[in-house]
Amino acid sequence: MTNIIFNGPKNSPFLVALAHGAGAPMDTHFMTFFAEGLARQGTRVARFEFPYMLEQRRSGKKRPPNTVRLLLYTWHQVIAELGAENLIIGGKSMGGRIASMVADEAGIKGLVCLGYPFHPHGRPDKLRIDHLQKLKTPSLFLQGDRDNFGNKDEIGGYIVSHNISLHWLEDGDHSFKPRKKSGRTEQQNLNEALDAFICFIGSLY
Repeated sequence: MTNIIFNGPKNSPFLVALAHGAGAPMDTHFMTFFAEGLARQGTRVARFEFPYMLEQRRSGKKRPPNTVRLLLYTWHQVIAELGAENLIIGGKSMGGRIASMVADEAGIKGLVCLGYPFHPHGRPDKLRIDHLQKLKTPSLFLQGDRDNFGNKDEIGGYIVSHNISLHWLEDGDHSFKPRKKSGRTEQQNLNEALDAFICFIGSLY
């Protein structure tokens, strides 16, 4: 079974499961910030890695992501192990995207995507929103204004489910980092994203 690391109290009303993005593991500063931040607010958080990232960790050699089929299977495994009741799933970029593809079927409580890849980098014509148009799971998408995988101007023209709430991080890139000239700091955007995440969890009670 996939290795899972936990943060937060075992008696939390909700459990949040987070998956990493395509190019970085589950213990980056970004992933750790959200896991530890949620844990400090009393929410239990589980992080895991897809098979290719586990192999990359073992071998030290960069590996491409697994097939979508295996990524989906891994999410289903994690949900089965943790239990769908009172479970919120999501993650960074690809991890959140795959979570969004299993959310309705798995019957989980909520979905949070930390920088959803609405299209591949540089390919705004190749959208990844078909399943988002009929998503039934209550969802929060935290997105940087100038995300190269779907910025504010682009997404304004998309049709997605009314169950998806979008929260924009000012001048943020795919990891919510703003430019210096914006007057914002990366920490401000991360803190705002965490606050929005916590509020979303509160709305599920």
